[in-house]
Amino acid sequence: MLPLGSLEQHGPQAPLGTDFMVGNTLPQYLKREMDKIDPDFPMLVMPTLPLELSMEHLDFAGSLSLQPETYYHVLKDTITSLNRYGFKKFALLICHGGNRPAVDILARQLRYELGVLIFALNSCAFLDPKVQATISPNNTWYFHGGEMETSMVLAIKPETVHLKEAQTGYKKGGYRQNGHINFSNETALNWMGKDLQTKDHQPLGIGGNPQGATAKKGEIILTQSAKALIPALLEIKNWPLEV
Repeated sequence: MLPLGSLEQHGPQAPLGTDFMVGNTLPQYLKREMDKIDPDFPMLVMPTLPLELSMEHLDFAGSLSLQPETYYHVLKDTITSLNRYGFKKFALLICHGGNRPAVDILARQLRYELGVLIFALNSCAFLDPKVQATISPNNTWYFHGGEMETSMVLAIKPETVHLKEAQTGYKKGGYRQNGHINFSNETALNWMGKDLQTKDHQPLGIGGNPQGATAKKGEIILTQSAKALIPALLEIKNWPLEV
């Protein structure tokens, strides 16, 4: 397993290292849940990669991003090196959504070139009913850097969160509530951090209201996210290697 983090803004209330912290922490929750089913599950967890594709956040101080071709080759060189020692299956734990396109391209390329299997795993089960239930009733929208991610950091490293600095983020301009052009998916203009703004149209970089975040909610989100990944990991273990 190779966790893929980021170093990018998550609003004035949460740290730049939010995704990196999740990448470092979620494998511990995975092990706790897996030990209940398969205590001898054969998985080596690599250190989280801290830098990534994050150009959408570069308008905010402290955010760092690699160029797409640089990130692609960092991932490729890492996996190629591990393959030399016999590793054939790789679970890439994606803790920053902006990393997914590079992972998808690399997965096909290295399956073709090396015959290795690269499985892409989204780190957080944000649509899980128990996770959805953590969202505060008055929080009508959740997106990057909002209540759920802030809650996870409160569960991991609470001293890095400053809820008194929290502000609510809204969609900018053309992204209407019931419009056809979305942030991503079928019909999209891929978003930038500056598309998430305060009520008086100042760039904020997060969506929704993070002020309802708590460590207890973060514990629920991390636990449910780990539980959601267990079935996939069990399938990966038994997935036949290609020859």
